Amino acid sequence: MADNPVLLITGASSGIGAETARAAAKKGYRLVLAARSEDKLKDLQHELGGEKQVLTVQCDVQSGEDQKRMVEQALQTFGQLDAVFANAGRGGEPGGFSGADPDVWKDMILTNIYGVGLTLQHCLPALRKSKGHLLLTGSAAGRATIPGSMYSATKWAVTAIGYGVREELRGSGIRVTLIEPGMVDTPFFEEQPDHALKPEDIANAVIFALSQPAHVDVNEILVRPTPA
Repeated sequence: MADNPVLLITGASSGIGAETARAAAKKGYRLVLAARSEDKLKDLQHELGGEKQVLTVQCDVQSGEDQKRMVEQALQTFGQLDAVFANAGRGGEPGGFSGADPDVWKDMILTNIYGVGLTLQHCLPALRKSKGHLLLTGSAAGRATIPGSMYSATKWAVTAIGYGVREELRGSGIRVTLIEPGMVDTPFFEEQPDHALKPEDIANAVIFALSQPAHVDVNEILVRPTPA
C-alpha cells in the first residue's frame, strides 16, 4: 500500500471534503485530511482505514504555520503528496454590500482566497516532486454575477487563482483543475436548499479529474443541478 497515491484535502471534516475522502479511499488513495476541528476527522479516519491509511491534521487555512505543519506531517507520514484538493471555504450572509457584517466578510475572504493561496504555496514544492495534481473548489458563483454577493467575489478570485497557477506551473507536469459546483446540499448552508446537488456528486467530479492519464489535464468541471 506504500505505493498508493496520497491525496490531501482541506475542509475535509464534512460535505464535499468528507465525501471526496470516501470516494478517494475506495480508489486506493492514502489520505491527509485537514480541518479546523481535528476531532471531527477522527470518525472519518476510523471509517476509511485508520492511521495507516489516513492522517488527520488540525489546520486553520488562514494560518501559514498550520499549513506548513500540515504539509510537514503529510510528508513525514507518507513521504509524498500526489494530489491536493484546496477545498476549505465558507459562505457569507444576507445583506449585500450595503448591509452585510464586515467581520463575516473578513473571515470569508481570508478563508476562501488567502487560505487557498497559502495551501498552494506550502503544497507546491511536494507536488513539483511528484508531478502531481492540484484541485481547487471554485463555484458556479465564480462564473456569474450575483447581486450583492461578496461570496461570489471570493469565488471569482478562486477562478483567477486556478487560471494563474496553471500558467505558473506550465511545463512542470502538475495538472490543475477547478471544481465549480452549483448549489450543493451541505452544512455550508444554514437552510438546506430544496433543489441541489449532493456532496457525492462533486466528489465524483474530483475523482473523474484525478483518474485521467497524466497527459490529460481537465481544466474545469462546472457541475450544476438539473433544472427543475
